[in-house]
Amino acid sequence: MRKSVAVCLLVLSLGFSAVVAQEVQVATTVAFTEGPTSDLAGNVFFTDQTNNRIMKLAVDGTLSTFRQPANYANGMVFDVQSRLLACESGDPAAGTPPRVTRTDLQTGRIEVLADNYQGKRLVAPNDITFDGRGRIYFSDKAPVSGITPSPMPAAASAPASAGGVYRIDPDGRVTRILAPPEIEMPNGLIISPDDKTFYLIESNPAEKGARMIRAYDLYPDGAVGNMRIFHNFYPGRSGDGMSVDAKGNLYVAAGLHTKRGTGETLDTRCGIHVFAPTGDLLKFIPIPEDTITNCAFGGSDLKTLYITAGKTLFRARTEIEGTRR
Repeated sequence: MRKSVAVCLLVLSLGFSAVVAQEVQVATTVAFTEGPTSDLAGNVFFTDQTNNRIMKLAVDGTLSTFRQPANYANGMVFDVQSRLLACESGDPAAGTPPRVTRTDLQTGRIEVLADNYQGKRLVAPNDITFDGRGRIYFSDKAPVSGITPSPMPAAASAPASAGGVYRIDPDGRVTRILAPPEIEMPNGLIISPDDKTFYLIESNPAEKGARMIRAYDLYPDGAVGNMRIFHNFYPGRSGDGMSVDAKGNLYVAAGLHTKRGTGETLDTRCGIHVFAPTGDLLKFIPIPEDTITNCAFGGSDLKTLYITAGKTLFRARTEIEGTRR
C-alpha cells in the first residue's frame, strides 16, 4: 500500500523559520509497530508487539513475517556484521525470559547475549545500539501498564534486576553503566557517529516523571559521565526511540495526538523531532497516528527514514545520510 499523507516540515535555524511541504508515505500497516532497522540490502525489519512477531518489508514492497513467536521483541538493530540484535521482553507461555539476542541471518542461529545481570533477570529490554568498537548498549525498563502492548509479566521464579542501561563488551561481559535512582525509565538510546556522546531518552509518563533526553560523555572504556539535559519534553510525552544521521543530528520519535490517561500533556507534537548536536530543533516531521514509537534509516543511500507509529510503518526522505545505529 502506498497511500500518501501530506505533512509540513518546520525548519528552525539561526532564528529563521519557514514552512515547506514534506510528504510522508505509508510503507505498510500491521498492528502495533516498533523497533525498525534496515539491512544492507535495504530490507526493513520491525516488530509487531501485539502479535508477538518480527516483520520484514522487502525492497520490492513484499511484507512477510520473519519470526513468530518472537519473544515479544521490541527495539532492534543490525550490527556491523549484518546480524540482527533484538531486545526481547520475554514470553512466559513459551518459557523464554526477557533477554537480548543476536541472530545470524545466514544460518538462523539465535545467540543469547544477556538475560540477567549479576544473577537477577532483566526486566524488559527495550532499545539497543552499538559503538564503533563493537560494544552493544541496551536499555531495560518495566513496561507501563495501559500504555503500550506488552507481554505478561515474566515468570516470578527469578528476582528481577532494577533495570537500567547496560553495555555488552565484545568478550560477552555485561556491565550496567546507568541505574536508578540516577535514571527513572530509560527508553531509546543512541551514540553519536564520533563515539563521543551517548544519548538516553527518559520516558516516565507519571506526574512529574522524567521526560527528557539526557546526554553524556562516552569515555573510551565504554563508561558514561558528565550528564546534561539535551532536551526536556516535559510536560508533554517524551521521546520513545531515536536515530542519528552522519552529521550527528538526532531524529526523535515523540509526542501524542490524544491523551492516554497519564501525567503527559499534548504539549509535545506527535512526530519526528530533529535536533542538532547543540540541542537546537532543526525540523519537525508530523506523523498523523498514535502512538509513535521509533525510527531508523534505510534505503540504498540511507536517506529514507522509516518511522513506526501505531499500526503503521511510515517513511520519509531526508537530506542528510543516516547511520545504521
